[in-house]
Amino acid sequence: MSLTYNTPQDAEDAFYDALDAGDLDQLLAVWAESDDICCLLPMYPLVQGRQGVVDVFTHLFSQGRGVSLAITHLGWIETDDIAIHQVEETLQAPPSDTAPPAPFYGTNIYRKDKSGWRLLIHQNAPAPAPSP
Repeated sequence: MSLTYNTPQDAEDAFYDALDAGDLDQLLAVWAESDDICCLLPMYPLVQGRQGVVDVFTHLFSQGRGVSLAITHLGWIETDDIAIHQVEETLQAPPSDTAPPAPFYGTNIYRKDKSGWRLLIHQNAPAPAPSP
């Protein structure tokens, strides 16, 4: 069953919900059915193509859990068929004695096709340290 995302935000919400749940099938439903997709995560090599995306998220979910992130929208650029969302991703970890991890800046690029909005590129990198 192919899901339809009527807006780029619908696709983005589904992506982060799937990431949180560790649901590979739901996560892959957000991505475009294309080998032109790519994903760049910290400490992982650039992955290109559908199989690369499958492999990286299979590895990420291999511990049997998802990745829970709080998302802050920093900026959007949207046209009729392309959307670029810049976000800040903050890892939601259980309380502990250690300092919370630094946030990441993420870029998600979506394209509208005959089945709705789909993710083409997901990239994130550590945010710079706060100013003293």
